[in-house]
Amino acid sequence: MSEGSHEVGFRGGGFSPRRVRGVGVVVFVLLVGIAEWGTQAGWISALTLPKPSDVLATFGELISTGRLFDHMGPSLSRLVVGSALGVSVGVTVGTMIGLFSLARAGLVPLVAALFPIPKIALLPLFVIWFGIGEGSKYALIAFGTFTPTVVATYGAVDNVDRTLIRMGQSFGLSWASIVRKIVLPGAMPGILSGLRISLAIAIILLVAAEMLGAEYGIGAYILEAGSLYDLERLFAGVVILSVLGVLVSAVIGLLERRLLRWRV
Repeated sequence: MSEGSHEVGFRGGGFSPRRVRGVGVVVFVLLVGIAEWGTQAGWISALTLPKPSDVLATFGELISTGRLFDHMGPSLSRLVVGSALGVSVGVTVGTMIGLFSLARAGLVPLVAALFPIPKIALLPLFVIWFGIGEGSKYALIAFGTFTPTVVATYGAVDNVDRTLIRMGQSFGLSWASIVRKIVLPGAMPGILSGLRISLAIAIILLVAAEMLGAEYGIGAYILEAGSLYDLERLFAGVVILSVLGVLVSAVIGLLERRLLRWRV
């Protein structure tokens, strides 16, 4: 290295996000602290927002009495079964649309017609078809996750670099090998991004389904607390849903790290 020159750092990071630990926890604790201070000082009305300490005490009561697990068990079961059905069928149909022209011509108009329909509005119809029991709840969650998963999947398949596909063809790879080794790995980031949206929708639909004809579940718990205007229990239910959403996001993040290790 000549005199007066200096070393230039690597600039090819490609806008890779840098992991910064603890910031999210600090922001959360800061917001809770502001809410606690505001309610204690009287700046925030108790009719608007309960004290976070009272909500925490309600959590302790839910755990000690076992009611938290009574409500979480059915909710998690409905969420897992309904989402698994909707996502598996959605990925299959979306992949078919992305790979086959006949499937694209026949199914894209159908998906476009179903996608804008508010899924919550179909709950009474599902109750008529599948009854007031678990079947209607599974069906609503599955249908709600199906359409966004289809759209995300066939969009991700469409966005796979055609140069890579042509390269595979030039090396004599079979159609199945190209799909397995090039198309599906290339589409996986888009599929997982769509999965985040689909599972968020699933949680919303879970609450709506449990508010109609469910004795146990987070939605039923929130409905009961709201009818009694019990803000501590109501906010406890909302926080449970938020924690559930964070856990779902963490699981998808884990899947991304395992399935997308090939990305630099």
